[in-house]
Amino acid sequence: MTQVTVTLNEDEEKALNKRAKKNMMTLEEQVQDIIRRSCVNSASKSTPRRIPVDDKLVGIFSRQRSGPQKKKKKKKK
Repeated sequence: MTQVTVTLNEDEEKALNKRAKKNMMTLEEQVQDIIRRSCVNSASKSTPRRIPVDDKLVGIFSRQRSGPQKKKKKKKK
């Protein structure tokens, strides 16, 4: 297993300890869980393929969406 050294200030350590206690983990386990989840989430997000465009101006004004997606609102009954 690879070892990584992380420097935390007092406020960050308190926040992580509080979160670890809430999840019934130690501080070390909590940090490992955060890093593991981050790696899993970044690996699952694949970037959509871009259509090659010869003209940069066409590429700038294309209708292809870029950037973060909007969250869908739930309909009220």
